[in-house]
Amino acid sequence: MATEADLDALLMLINAAFDVERFFKAEDRLNPSSLRSYFEKGNFLILEEEEGSLRGAVYVERKADRAYLGLLSVDPSQQRRGLGRRLTSAAEEFARETGARFMDITVVNLRAELPPIYEKLGYRITGTAPFPADQMPVSQTCHFICMSKELGHRDSE
Repeated sequence: MATEADLDALLMLINAAFDVERFFKAEDRLNPSSLRSYFEKGNFLILEEEEGSLRGAVYVERKADRAYLGLLSVDPSQQRRGLGRRLTSAAEEFARETGARFMDITVVNLRAELPPIYEKLGYRITGTAPFPADQMPVSQTCHFICMSKELGHRDSE
């Protein structure tokens, strides 16, 4: 679980991981203020190397019997090694242990490679939502694809 001491490294990791979205966004994914806002509302699960540097992180926020998974971030030099899948599984287990029955995610439609990845992990498309272009300027029209997965009960696995 991330602590206050991890905020600077977390900010660098998330912005490096989301640099792939520069084709439609000109700004970093997060700034120190927006990261702190996430930190105050939910939890960041982190993967660290032995030296203590962050390899990956994922944000989880509980909302009644649901949880939201977001900001899944893997160090670009560590991608394609299964870390994103490990982080997603850890986030689902954390949500399940804290009483969530469903996990929700949103992905921007311009990242067409993402829905099939999440579908392989058991997520299903449930609808769309507007992209907050007033909060995060974009160069292309876009929206969110909403996805959800039933987590089941911990004792049924």
